[in-house]
Amino acid sequence: MKDEPHRMSVERDSTSEPSQYPNGEGRQEPSAKQPEVVQRTGGVSVDGMSGSEAGVSQEISCGVRVTGQLSAQARLTGKAARAAGEVGVSRSSVEARDSTTRAEPRGGTCAQANQSDEGRGDGWEDSLNEWTRIVTPEKVRKLQRTLYRKAKAEPKYRFYSLYGELSRMDILETALRRVARNGGCAGVDGVEIEQVNRDEETSQRWLEQIAQELKSKGYRPSAVLRHYLAKGEGKFRPLGIPTVKDRVVQAAAVLVLMPIFEADMHGQSYAYRPGRNAHQAIGAIAQAVKKGQTEVIDADLSGYFDSIPHRALLKLVARRISDGAMLKLIRSWLRAPVEERGEKGGPPRRQINRQGTPQGGVISPLLANLYLDRLDKGVNDQCELRPTMVRYADDFVILCRHGQGKGLMERLQRWLTANGLKLNAQKTRLVDMRQAGIKFLGFSLSVRQWRNRQGTRYVHIEPHGKSQQKLRDKIKEKLNRWTQHREAEEVIKEINRLVKGWAGYFRYGNPAHVFGKMQYYLHGKLWRWLWRKHGKKMPKGCTNAAIHDQYGLIKLA
Repeated sequence: MKDEPHRMSVERDSTSEPSQYPNGEGRQEPSAKQPEVVQRTGGVSVDGMSGSEAGVSQEISCGVRVTGQLSAQARLTGKAARAAGEVGVSRSSVEARDSTTRAEPRGGTCAQANQSDEGRGDGWEDSLNEWTRIVTPEKVRKLQRTLYRKAKAEPKYRFYSLYGELSRMDILETALRRVARNGGCAGVDGVEIEQVNRDEETSQRWLEQIAQELKSKGYRPSAVLRHYLAKGEGKFRPLGIPTVKDRVVQAAAVLVLMPIFEADMHGQSYAYRPGRNAHQAIGAIAQAVKKGQTEVIDADLSGYFDSIPHRALLKLVARRISDGAMLKLIRSWLRAPVEERGEKGGPPRRQINRQGTPQGGVISPLLANLYLDRLDKGVNDQCELRPTMVRYADDFVILCRHGQGKGLMERLQRWLTANGLKLNAQKTRLVDMRQAGIKFLGFSLSVRQWRNRQGTRYVHIEPHGKSQQKLRDKIKEKLNRWTQHREAEEVIKEINRLVKGWAGYFRYGNPAHVFGKMQYYLHGKLWRWLWRKHGKKMPKGCTNAAIHDQYGLIKLA
Protein backbone atom coordinates (compact mmCIF):
# COMPACT_ATOMS: atom_id res chain seq x y z
CA MET A 1 0.00 0.00 0.00
CA LYS A 2 1.45 3.33 -1.04
CA ASP A 3 2.26 5.61 1.88
CA GLU A 4 0.29 8.83 1.92
CA PRO A 5 1.93 12.06 3.10
CA HIS A 6 1.47 12.41 6.82
CA ARG A 7 -0.79 15.21 7.98
CA MET A 8 1.83 16.43 10.36
CA SER A 9 4.23 17.08 7.51
CA VAL A 10 4.14 19.85 4.97
CA GLU A 11 6.54 17.95 2.73
CA ARG A 12 5.26 17.54 -0.81
CA ASP A 13 6.82 15.72 -3.73
CA SER A 14 8.16 18.03 -6.37
CA THR A 15 6.31 17.84 -9.64
CA SER A 16 8.56 20.19 -11.54
CA GLU A 17 10.65 18.82 -14.37
CA PRO A 18 14.44 18.78 -13.97
CA SER A 19 16.14 21.78 -15.46
CA GLN A 20 18.17 21.29 -18.58
CA TYR A 21 20.68 23.77 -17.19
CA PRO A 22 22.59 21.72 -14.59
CA ASN A 23 24.64 24.59 -13.23
CA GLY A 24 21.60 26.54 -12.16
CA GLU A 25 22.14 29.30 -14.66
CA GLY A 26 18.47 29.72 -15.44
CA ARG A 27 16.96 29.31 -18.88
CA GLN A 28 16.47 31.46 -21.93
CA GLU A 29 12.97 32.62 -22.61
CA PRO A 30 11.90 32.16 -26.24
CA SER A 31 11.75 35.37 -28.17
CA ALA A 32 12.48 36.62 -31.65
CA LYS A 33 15.60 38.42 -30.55
CA GLN A 34 17.66 37.94 -27.45
CA PRO A 35 19.88 40.93 -26.73
CA GLU A 36 23.14 40.27 -24.94
CA VAL A 37 23.23 41.74 -21.47
CA VAL A 38 25.65 41.84 -18.62
CA GLN A 39 24.57 39.31 -15.98
CA ARG A 40 25.61 39.92 -12.42
CA THR A 41 25.95 37.40 -9.66
CA GLY A 42 23.60 37.16 -6.73
CA GLY A 43 20.69 36.26 -9.00
CA VAL A 44 17.72 33.99 -8.68
CA SER A 45 16.03 31.35 -10.77
CA VAL A 46 12.33 30.59 -10.97
CA ASP A 47 12.09 27.44 -13.02
CA GLY A 48 12.98 23.84 -12.44
CA MET A 49 15.25 21.91 -10.13
CA SER A 50 18.96 21.85 -10.65
CA GLY A 51 20.15 18.88 -12.67
CA SER A 52 22.97 18.24 -10.22
CA GLU A 53 22.22 16.61 -6.90
CA ALA A 54 20.84 19.22 -4.54
CA GLY A 55 23.17 20.65 -1.96
CA VAL A 56 22.51 22.14 1.38
CA SER A 57 23.35 25.37 3.04
CA GLN A 58 23.22 26.63 6.57
CA GLU A 59 23.77 30.07 7.93
CA ILE A 60 24.25 31.79 11.19
CA SER A 61 25.74 35.08 10.91
CA CYS A 62 25.17 38.46 9.51
CA GLY A 63 25.95 41.83 10.92
CA VAL A 64 24.91 45.05 12.49
CA ARG A 65 24.15 48.40 10.90
CA VAL A 66 27.21 50.47 10.12
CA THR A 67 27.23 54.24 10.51
CA GLY A 68 29.90 56.50 9.23
CA GLN A 69 32.64 55.97 6.68
CA LEU A 70 34.08 52.47 6.19
CA SER A 71 37.84 52.19 6.16
CA ALA A 72 39.54 50.70 3.12
CA GLN A 73 40.77 47.70 5.03
CA ALA A 74 40.27 46.51 8.58
CA ARG A 75 42.80 44.88 10.78
CA LEU A 76 41.42 41.74 12.40
CA THR A 77 43.06 41.29 15.77
CA GLY A 78 42.79 39.05 18.78
CA LYS A 79 40.55 36.15 19.56
CA ALA A 80 37.38 38.17 19.42
CA ALA A 81 38.47 40.32 16.43
CA ARG A 82 37.91 44.04 16.52
CA ALA A 83 34.17 44.53 16.17
CA ALA A 84 34.40 48.11 15.04
CA GLY A 85 36.72 47.35 12.13
CA GLU A 86 35.44 47.73 8.62
CA VAL A 87 36.41 46.37 5.29
CA GLY A 88 37.16 47.60 1.86
CA VAL A 89 35.40 47.96 -1.42
CA SER A 90 33.32 45.05 -2.62
CA ARG A 91 34.81 42.97 -5.36
CA SER A 92 31.83 40.85 -6.24
CA SER A 93 30.04 41.08 -9.50
CA VAL A 94 27.24 42.85 -7.70
CA GLU A 95 29.43 45.91 -7.31
CA ALA A 96 32.33 45.61 -9.77
CA ARG A 97 32.34 45.47 -13.54
CA ASP A 98 35.40 43.29 -13.86
CA SER A 99 33.61 40.34 -12.27
CA THR A 100 30.63 40.33 -14.60
CA THR A 101 29.91 37.60 -17.11
CA ARG A 102 27.99 37.56 -20.33
CA ALA A 103 24.66 35.75 -20.22
CA GLU A 104 21.15 35.75 -21.60
CA PRO A 105 18.45 37.83 -19.90
CA ARG A 106 16.59 36.09 -17.09
CA GLY A 107 14.09 38.57 -15.85
CA GLY A 108 16.45 40.30 -13.46
CA THR A 109 18.66 39.10 -10.66
CA CYS A 110 18.02 39.40 -6.98
CA ALA A 111 20.73 42.00 -6.58
CA GLN A 112 19.31 44.03 -9.46
CA ALA A 113 15.73 43.90 -8.30
CA ASN A 114 13.92 47.02 -7.21
CA GLN A 115 13.83 46.79 -3.44
CA SER A 116 10.62 48.78 -3.19
CA ASP A 117 8.61 45.90 -4.65
CA GLU A 118 10.56 43.01 -3.14
CA GLY A 119 8.50 42.78 0.01
CA ARG A 120 9.11 44.27 3.40
CA GLY A 121 12.21 43.51 5.37
CA ASP A 122 10.16 42.77 8.52
CA GLY A 123 12.96 44.31 10.59
CA TRP A 124 15.14 41.29 9.87
CA GLU A 125 18.31 43.22 9.13
CA ASP A 126 17.96 45.26 12.33
CA SER A 127 17.64 42.15 14.49
CA LEU A 128 21.06 41.00 13.27
CA ASN A 129 22.66 43.70 15.40
CA GLU A 130 22.03 41.98 18.71
CA TRP A 131 22.65 38.52 17.30
CA THR A 132 26.15 38.59 15.86
CA ARG A 133 27.61 41.67 17.57
CA ILE A 134 30.03 42.21 14.70
CA VAL A 135 30.10 45.11 12.30
CA THR A 136 29.09 44.12 8.78
CA PRO A 137 29.97 46.35 5.81
CA GLU A 138 27.08 48.17 4.24
CA LYS A 139 27.59 46.42 0.90
CA VAL A 140 27.28 43.03 2.57
CA ARG A 141 24.16 44.21 4.38
CA LYS A 142 22.72 45.46 1.12
CA LEU A 143 23.20 42.06 -0.48
CA GLN A 144 21.65 40.28 2.51
CA ARG A 145 18.73 42.67 2.61
CA THR A 146 18.03 42.19 -1.08
CA LEU A 147 18.24 38.39 -0.86
CA TYR A 148 15.92 38.33 2.13
CA ARG A 149 13.31 40.58 0.53
CA LYS A 150 13.34 38.60 -2.71
CA ALA A 151 12.97 35.31 -0.83
CA LYS A 152 10.21 36.72 1.35
CA ALA A 153 8.27 38.18 -1.55
CA GLU A 154 8.54 35.11 -3.82
CA PRO A 155 8.62 31.83 -1.86
CA LYS A 156 9.21 29.70 -4.98
CA TYR A 157 12.22 31.56 -6.31
CA ARG A 158 15.38 29.47 -6.69
CA PHE A 159 18.53 31.51 -6.35
CA TYR A 160 21.40 31.12 -8.79
CA SER A 161 24.88 32.62 -9.24
CA LEU A 162 25.56 32.86 -5.51
CA TYR A 163 28.92 31.10 -5.47
CA GLY A 164 30.74 34.15 -6.83
CA GLU A 165 29.79 36.15 -3.74
CA LEU A 166 31.97 33.94 -1.55
CA SER A 167 35.19 35.30 -3.07
CA ARG A 168 34.32 38.92 -2.25
CA MET A 169 36.94 40.28 0.14
CA ASP A 170 34.41 42.17 2.25
CA ILE A 171 32.43 38.98 2.80
CA LEU A 172 35.55 36.95 3.61
CA GLU A 173 36.81 39.62 6.02
CA THR A 174 33.45 39.70 7.78
CA ALA A 175 33.49 35.89 7.96
CA LEU A 176 36.98 35.94 9.50
CA ARG A 177 35.84 38.44 12.15
CA ARG A 178 32.97 36.18 13.07
CA VAL A 179 35.17 33.09 13.32
CA ALA A 180 37.75 35.01 15.35
CA ARG A 181 35.09 36.26 17.73
CA ASN A 182 33.82 32.73 18.35
CA GLY A 183 37.34 31.41 18.92
CA GLY A 184 37.65 27.64 18.95
CA CYS A 185 40.54 25.24 18.64
CA ALA A 186 42.51 24.18 15.58
CA GLY A 187 41.34 21.54 13.11
CA VAL A 188 43.27 18.67 11.55
CA ASP A 189 45.91 21.03 10.10
CA GLY A 190 46.81 22.42 13.54
CA VAL A 191 46.37 26.07 12.45
CA GLU A 192 45.00 28.31 15.22
CA ILE A 193 42.90 31.40 14.57
CA GLU A 194 45.55 33.55 16.26
CA GLN A 195 48.14 32.49 13.66
CA VAL A 196 45.93 33.66 10.82
CA ASN A 197 44.71 36.80 12.52
CA ARG A 198 47.87 38.12 14.19
CA ASP A 199 48.17 41.22 11.98
CA GLU A 200 46.52 42.91 9.03
CA GLU A 201 49.07 41.85 6.43
CA THR A 202 48.95 38.18 7.40
CA SER A 203 45.16 37.98 7.48
CA GLN A 204 44.81 39.90 4.22
CA ARG A 205 47.26 37.66 2.40
CA TRP A 206 45.58 34.55 3.83
CA LEU A 207 42.11 35.73 2.73
CA GLU A 208 43.35 36.62 -0.75
CA GLN A 209 44.65 33.08 -1.12
CA ILE A 210 41.24 31.68 -0.13
CA ALA A 211 39.51 34.05 -2.56
CA GLN A 212 41.74 32.83 -5.37
CA GLU A 213 40.99 29.19 -4.54
CA LEU A 214 37.27 29.92 -4.59
CA LYS A 215 37.46 31.78 -7.90
CA SER A 216 39.41 28.96 -9.55
CA LYS A 217 37.14 26.39 -7.85
CA GLY A 218 40.21 24.73 -6.42
CA TYR A 219 39.02 24.94 -2.82
CA ARG A 220 38.53 21.57 -1.12
CA PRO A 221 37.45 21.17 2.52
CA SER A 222 39.69 19.28 4.93
CA ALA A 223 38.66 16.47 7.23
CA VAL A 224 36.73 17.32 10.41
CA LEU A 225 38.47 16.68 13.72
CA ARG A 226 36.28 14.75 16.16
CA HIS A 227 36.17 15.70 19.83
CA TYR A 228 33.90 14.37 22.56
CA LEU A 229 32.36 16.61 25.20
CA ALA A 230 31.08 15.18 28.48
CA LYS A 231 27.34 15.77 28.88
CA GLY A 232 26.71 14.08 32.23
CA GLU A 233 25.54 10.62 33.22
CA GLY A 234 28.68 9.16 31.68
CA LYS A 235 27.67 10.18 28.14
CA PHE A 236 29.59 12.19 25.58
CA ARG A 237 28.49 14.50 22.78
CA PRO A 238 30.47 14.24 19.52
CA LEU A 239 31.77 17.57 18.28
CA GLY A 240 33.24 18.11 14.82
CA ILE A 241 35.91 20.81 14.46
CA PRO A 242 36.60 22.01 10.89
CA THR A 243 39.85 23.81 10.12
CA VAL A 244 39.95 27.59 10.50
CA LYS A 245 40.02 27.90 6.73
CA ASP A 246 36.89 25.78 6.35
CA ARG A 247 35.15 27.70 9.13
CA VAL A 248 35.82 31.01 7.38
CA VAL A 249 34.49 29.77 4.03
CA GLN A 250 31.43 28.29 5.77
CA ALA A 251 30.86 31.61 7.55
CA ALA A 252 31.04 33.37 4.17
CA ALA A 253 28.43 30.97 2.82
CA VAL A 254 26.31 31.68 5.88
CA LEU A 255 26.40 35.40 5.16
CA VAL A 256 25.04 34.79 1.68
CA LEU A 257 22.62 31.91 2.26
CA MET A 258 21.12 32.65 5.63
CA PRO A 259 18.86 35.53 4.47
CA ILE A 260 17.28 33.21 1.90
CA PHE A 261 16.42 30.44 4.34
CA GLU A 262 15.56 32.81 7.16
CA ALA A 263 12.73 34.17 5.04
CA ASP A 264 11.13 30.71 5.01
CA MET A 265 11.65 29.62 8.63
CA HIS A 266 8.64 29.17 10.87
CA GLY A 267 8.14 31.61 13.72
CA GLN A 268 8.15 28.92 16.43
CA SER A 269 11.81 28.04 15.81
CA TYR A 270 14.04 30.05 18.14
CA ALA A 271 17.63 28.75 17.89
CA TYR A 272 20.47 30.20 15.81
CA ARG A 273 18.27 32.86 14.27
CA PRO A 274 18.56 36.66 14.40
CA GLY A 275 16.13 38.35 16.74
CA ARG A 276 15.17 35.09 18.50
CA ASN A 277 16.35 33.56 21.75
CA ALA A 278 15.62 31.01 24.45
CA HIS A 279 13.52 33.43 26.53
CA GLN A 280 11.09 33.84 23.63
CA ALA A 281 10.77 30.06 23.38
CA ILE A 282 9.97 29.81 27.10
CA GLY A 283 7.42 32.61 26.72
CA ALA A 284 5.75 30.81 23.81
CA ILE A 285 5.31 27.71 25.95
CA ALA A 286 3.77 29.75 28.76
CA GLN A 287 1.32 31.38 26.34
CA ALA A 288 0.24 28.01 24.97
CA VAL A 289 -0.39 26.68 28.48
CA LYS A 290 -2.48 29.76 29.29
CA LYS A 291 -4.64 28.96 26.25
CA GLY A 292 -5.46 25.55 27.74
CA GLN A 293 -2.83 23.42 26.00
CA THR A 294 -1.68 21.71 29.18
CA GLU A 295 -0.78 18.30 27.76
CA VAL A 296 2.85 18.37 26.61
CA ILE A 297 5.01 16.06 24.54
CA ASP A 298 8.45 16.68 26.02
CA ALA A 299 10.51 15.32 23.12
CA ASP A 300 14.18 14.44 22.92
CA LEU A 301 15.76 13.45 19.60
CA SER A 302 18.45 10.79 19.68
CA GLY A 303 21.68 12.09 18.12
CA TYR A 304 19.90 14.52 15.82
CA PHE A 305 22.91 16.32 14.31
CA ASP A 306 24.60 13.01 13.50
CA SER A 307 21.45 11.44 12.03
CA ILE A 308 20.31 13.91 9.35
CA PRO A 309 20.20 12.12 5.97
CA HIS A 310 22.36 13.97 3.45
CA ARG A 311 20.23 13.26 0.39
CA ALA A 312 17.00 14.52 1.95
CA LEU A 313 18.75 17.58 3.37
CA LEU A 314 20.34 18.44 0.04
CA LYS A 315 16.95 18.27 -1.67
CA LEU A 316 15.58 20.80 0.80
CA VAL A 317 18.44 23.18 0.05
CA ALA A 318 17.93 22.75 -3.69
CA ARG A 319 14.36 24.00 -3.38
CA ARG A 320 15.82 27.46 -2.87
CA ILE A 321 19.30 27.22 -4.40
CA SER A 322 19.97 26.24 -8.00
CA ASP A 323 23.61 27.35 -8.18
CA GLY A 324 25.43 24.10 -8.98
CA ALA A 325 28.77 25.29 -7.61
CA MET A 326 27.21 26.33 -4.30
CA LEU A 327 25.35 23.04 -3.98
CA LYS A 328 28.52 21.09 -4.68
CA LEU A 329 30.39 23.09 -2.05
CA ILE A 330 27.77 22.42 0.62
CA ARG A 331 27.70 18.75 -0.27
CA SER A 332 31.48 18.57 0.12
CA TRP A 333 31.21 20.01 3.65
CA LEU A 334 28.62 17.43 4.58
CA ARG A 335 30.67 14.55 3.22
CA ALA A 336 34.04 15.65 4.58
CA PRO A 337 35.69 12.69 6.35
CA VAL A 338 35.86 12.60 10.13
CA GLU A 339 39.24 12.15 11.80
CA GLU A 340 39.61 10.77 15.33
CA ARG A 341 42.82 10.82 17.33
CA GLY A 342 43.49 8.63 20.32
CA GLU A 343 44.35 10.16 23.68
CA LYS A 344 47.56 8.10 23.86
CA GLY A 345 48.78 9.00 20.40
CA GLY A 346 49.02 6.65 17.47
CA PRO A 347 47.96 7.21 13.87
CA PRO A 348 44.68 9.11 13.35
CA ARG A 349 41.66 7.19 12.12
CA ARG A 350 39.51 8.59 9.32
CA GLN A 351 36.07 7.49 8.27
CA ILE A 352 33.59 8.63 5.65
CA ASN A 353 30.76 10.80 6.90
CA ARG A 354 27.65 9.23 5.39
CA GLN A 355 25.05 11.16 7.36
CA GLY A 356 24.65 14.09 9.71
CA THR A 357 26.16 17.55 9.90
CA PRO A 358 28.86 17.84 12.58
CA GLN A 359 28.20 20.02 15.59
CA GLY A 360 30.97 22.58 15.55
CA GLY A 361 30.67 23.46 11.88
CA VAL A 362 29.59 27.03 11.20
CA ILE A 363 27.03 25.89 8.66
CA SER A 364 25.53 23.09 10.77
CA PRO A 365 22.94 25.07 12.79
CA LEU A 366 21.14 26.38 9.72
CA LEU A 367 21.09 22.97 8.07
CA ALA A 368 19.69 21.48 11.27
CA ASN A 369 17.01 24.20 11.41
CA LEU A 370 16.18 23.71 7.76
CA TYR A 371 15.63 19.96 8.10
CA LEU A 372 13.16 20.34 11.00
CA ASP A 373 11.41 23.38 9.56
CA ARG A 374 8.92 21.08 7.79
CA LEU A 375 7.97 19.62 11.15
CA ASP A 376 7.53 23.12 12.62
CA LYS A 377 5.12 24.04 9.84
CA GLY A 378 3.37 20.68 9.80
CA VAL A 379 2.54 20.73 13.50
CA ASN A 380 1.75 24.42 13.89
CA ASP A 381 0.02 25.10 10.58
CA GLN A 382 -1.19 21.83 9.04
CA CYS A 383 -2.44 19.70 11.94
CA GLU A 384 -6.22 19.85 12.43
CA LEU A 385 -5.86 19.58 16.24
CA ARG A 386 -4.13 22.98 16.27
CA PRO A 387 -1.30 22.09 18.68
CA THR A 388 1.65 24.36 19.37
CA MET A 389 5.20 23.20 18.73
CA VAL A 390 8.05 25.24 20.20
CA ARG A 391 11.54 24.28 19.05
CA TYR A 392 15.04 25.35 19.99
CA ALA A 393 17.51 23.49 17.71
CA ASP A 394 16.85 19.78 18.38
CA ASP A 395 14.96 20.40 21.65
CA PHE A 396 11.22 20.84 21.24
CA VAL A 397 7.88 20.43 22.95
CA ILE A 398 4.40 19.99 21.48
CA LEU A 399 1.54 21.40 23.53
CA CYS A 400 -2.05 20.30 22.99
CA ARG A 401 -5.34 19.98 24.81
CA HIS A 402 -6.11 17.18 27.21
CA GLY A 403 -6.53 13.80 25.51
CA GLN A 404 -4.75 14.72 22.24
CA GLY A 405 -1.20 13.94 23.31
CA LYS A 406 -1.15 10.19 22.72
CA GLY A 407 -2.34 10.48 19.14
CA LEU A 408 0.10 13.29 18.38
CA MET A 409 2.95 11.25 19.86
CA GLU A 410 2.21 8.38 17.45
CA ARG A 411 2.07 10.73 14.49
CA LEU A 412 5.31 12.39 15.56
CA GLN A 413 7.08 9.04 15.72
CA ARG A 414 5.87 8.12 12.23
CA TRP A 415 7.08 11.43 10.80
CA LEU A 416 10.49 11.11 12.42
CA THR A 417 10.92 7.52 11.27
CA ALA A 418 9.99 8.46 7.69
CA ASN A 419 12.63 11.20 7.78
CA GLY A 420 15.49 9.15 9.23
CA LEU A 421 15.21 10.39 12.82
CA LYS A 422 14.12 8.83 16.09
CA LEU A 423 13.06 9.83 19.58
CA ASN A 424 15.04 9.01 22.68
CA ALA A 425 12.51 6.71 24.34
CA GLN A 426 14.05 7.15 27.79
CA LYS A 427 13.82 10.94 27.81
CA THR A 428 10.68 11.58 25.73
CA ARG A 429 7.53 11.72 27.84
CA LEU A 430 3.92 12.86 27.82
CA VAL A 431 3.23 15.31 30.65
CA ASP A 432 0.12 16.93 32.07
CA MET A 433 1.34 20.37 33.12
CA ARG A 434 -1.41 20.63 35.73
CA GLN A 435 0.17 17.74 37.61
CA ALA A 436 3.88 17.85 36.77
CA GLY A 437 6.36 20.30 35.32
CA ILE A 438 8.82 20.09 32.45
CA LYS A 439 12.46 21.07 31.99
CA PHE A 440 13.26 23.06 28.85
CA LEU A 441 16.46 24.95 28.03
CA GLY A 442 17.57 24.84 31.66
CA PHE A 443 14.28 26.24 33.01
CA SER A 444 11.65 24.48 35.07
CA LEU A 445 8.06 25.22 33.98
CA SER A 446 5.04 24.19 36.04
CA VAL A 447 1.46 25.30 36.65
CA ARG A 448 0.94 26.77 40.12
CA GLN A 449 -1.81 28.60 41.94
CA TRP A 450 -1.49 32.15 43.22
CA ARG A 451 -1.48 32.26 47.01
CA ASN A 452 -3.80 35.23 47.31
CA ARG A 453 -5.99 34.50 44.28
CA GLN A 454 -8.19 31.52 44.82
CA GLY A 455 -8.65 29.41 41.69
CA THR A 456 -6.19 31.48 39.62
CA ARG A 457 -3.25 29.59 38.14
CA TYR A 458 -0.13 30.74 36.37
CA VAL A 459 2.93 29.23 34.67
CA HIS A 460 5.81 29.32 37.12
CA ILE A 461 9.22 29.66 35.46
CA GLU A 462 12.47 29.34 37.38
CA PRO A 463 15.96 27.83 36.95
CA HIS A 464 15.79 24.05 37.02
CA GLY A 465 17.43 22.16 39.87
CA LYS A 466 20.14 20.79 37.56
CA SER A 467 20.95 24.30 36.37
CA GLN A 468 21.30 25.44 39.97
CA GLN A 469 23.56 22.51 40.80
CA LYS A 470 25.83 23.24 37.85
CA LEU A 471 26.41 26.75 39.17
CA ARG A 472 27.12 25.41 42.67
CA ASP A 473 29.67 22.97 41.26
CA LYS A 474 31.45 25.75 39.38
CA ILE A 475 31.52 27.92 42.51
CA LYS A 476 33.07 25.02 44.42
CA GLU A 477 35.83 24.82 41.82
CA LYS A 478 36.67 28.46 42.47
CA LEU A 479 36.42 28.31 46.26
CA ASN A 480 38.48 25.38 47.47
CA ARG A 481 41.74 24.79 49.32
CA TRP A 482 43.77 24.94 46.10
CA THR A 483 42.74 28.56 45.46
CA GLN A 484 43.34 29.92 48.97
CA HIS A 485 46.79 31.22 48.01
CA ARG A 486 45.26 33.64 45.50
CA GLU A 487 44.11 37.17 46.26
CA ALA A 488 40.46 37.32 47.36
CA GLU A 489 39.63 40.13 44.95
CA GLU A 490 40.97 38.12 42.00
CA VAL A 491 38.93 35.03 42.86
CA ILE A 492 35.78 37.06 43.49
CA LYS A 493 36.13 38.73 40.07
CA GLU A 494 36.08 35.28 38.46
CA ILE A 495 33.05 34.30 40.53
CA ASN A 496 31.29 37.51 39.52
CA ARG A 497 31.78 36.76 35.82
CA LEU A 498 30.45 33.26 36.35
CA VAL A 499 27.41 34.30 38.40
CA LYS A 500 26.63 37.31 36.21
CA GLY A 501 26.39 35.15 33.09
CA TRP A 502 24.22 32.58 34.88
CA ALA A 503 21.91 35.22 36.34
CA GLY A 504 21.66 37.06 33.03
CA TYR A 505 20.29 33.97 31.34
CA PHE A 506 17.96 32.83 34.14
CA ARG A 507 16.64 36.28 35.09
CA TYR A 508 13.33 35.47 33.41
CA GLY A 509 9.99 34.42 34.79
CA ASN A 510 9.95 33.89 38.56
CA PRO A 511 13.58 33.49 39.66
CA ALA A 512 13.50 35.54 42.87
CA HIS A 513 13.26 32.59 45.28
CA VAL A 514 16.02 30.63 43.54
CA PHE A 515 18.24 33.70 43.31
CA GLY A 516 17.80 34.27 47.04
CA LYS A 517 18.84 30.69 47.82
CA MET A 518 21.83 30.97 45.49
CA GLN A 519 22.92 34.24 47.14
CA TYR A 520 22.72 32.56 50.56
CA TYR A 521 24.81 29.64 49.28
CA LEU A 522 27.39 31.99 47.77
CA HIS A 523 27.72 33.96 51.00
CA GLY A 524 28.30 30.79 53.01
CA LYS A 525 30.89 29.35 50.63
CA LEU A 526 32.79 32.60 50.37
CA TRP A 527 32.89 33.25 54.10
CA ARG A 528 34.14 29.70 54.72
CA TRP A 529 36.84 30.18 52.06
CA LEU A 530 37.94 33.49 53.66
CA TRP A 531 37.93 31.89 57.12
CA ARG A 532 40.31 29.17 55.95
CA LYS A 533 42.43 31.64 53.98
CA HIS A 534 42.99 33.79 57.11
CA GLY A 535 44.05 30.87 59.32
CA LYS A 536 40.56 30.01 60.51
CA LYS A 537 40.00 33.53 61.75
CA MET A 538 37.22 35.71 60.47
CA PRO A 539 38.39 38.97 58.89
CA LYS A 540 37.28 42.26 60.38
CA GLY A 541 33.81 43.54 59.58
CA CYS A 542 32.54 40.15 58.48
CA THR A 543 29.00 40.90 57.35
CA ASN A 544 27.19 40.09 54.15
CA ALA A 545 27.01 43.78 53.32
CA ALA A 546 30.78 44.05 53.76
CA ILE A 547 31.46 41.21 51.39
CA HIS A 548 29.66 43.16 48.68
CA ASP A 549 31.13 46.55 49.55
CA GLN A 550 34.67 45.50 50.44
CA TYR A 551 35.26 42.62 48.04
CA GLY A 552 32.80 43.59 45.31
CA LEU A 553 30.75 40.39 45.25
CA ILE A 554 27.85 40.60 42.83
CA LYS A 555 24.32 40.80 44.23
CA LEU A 556 21.78 38.27 43.00
CA ALA A 557 18.85 39.22 45.20
